[in-house]
Amino acid sequence: LLSQNVGKRKAQIAAIRRSAGDMVLNVDSDTILASDVIRKLVPKMQDPAVGAAMGQLTARNRNDSWLTRLIDMEYWLACNEERAAQARFGAVMCCCGPCAIYRRSALASLLDQYESQYFRGKPSDFGEDRHLTILMLKAGFRTEYVPSAIAATVVPNKLGPYLRQQLRWARSTYRDTLLGLRLLPNLHRFLTLDVVGQNLGPLLLALSVLTGLAQLALTGTVPWLASLMIVAMTMIHCSVVALRGRQRRFLGSSLHAFINIFLLLPLKA
Repeated sequence: LLSQNVGKRKAQIAAIRRSAGDMVLNVDSDTILASDVIRKLVPKMQDPAVGAAMGQLTARNRNDSWLTRLIDMEYWLACNEERAAQARFGAVMCCCGPCAIYRRSALASLLDQYESQYFRGKPSDFGEDRHLTILMLKAGFRTEYVPSAIAATVVPNKLGPYLRQQLRWARSTYRDTLLGLRLLPNLHRFLTLDVVGQNLGPLLLALSVLTGLAQLALTGTVPWLASLMIVAMTMIHCSVVALRGRQRRFLGSSLHAFINIFLLLPLKA
């Protein structure tokens, strides 16, 4: 549709404005959809109150490295814990770009806002999926999650690209969370708890780490109680997920805690 690469957002807008049907399926170029994805997503859209729905994401290159295996587990957690819980209360806060379907008639009234988003005085060129979802919720539509609609997408297999991806996502999350705060009074109270928990949790974890390092530096003693508490909470969480998913591999997702504490928290800060 476009003669040059001007970014995902511009391409989406051009496609939406030129399409004729009332359903718009968004797919990333590195994503392969299961053959029944559309058949699984469309029934959710039969309800006129639903503006968008997303499918479940998996790592297409899961077996490439230890990192891709961890990311695949993180995707499962993000979809089948976070998004599934949000959908239960009518508002998935981010319909992920690799596999999401939108109601075109709902999008038509939002495109100008979507196209003209600025951040710190510059046109936004990241976080398209989260911003579009926020606009859909702002317009009064529900957003849904369909776990049986499977999409396999390529994930970073090295730490450098992974950390750059996480930095983009963090910027998008913090920017659009500020927009989403205005919506919370009109949504279920669980979603307020969810948004507060997702943003307050990393701050508390960072505070615990900094307090522990200060104790070690000033007193020469290791904060064993706090360390054991973090380890215990991580293992309990991973064990519950392993039982729910009926896959022992989820016990290995506890290794992501080290990446989170020593890499992601400093990066996001």
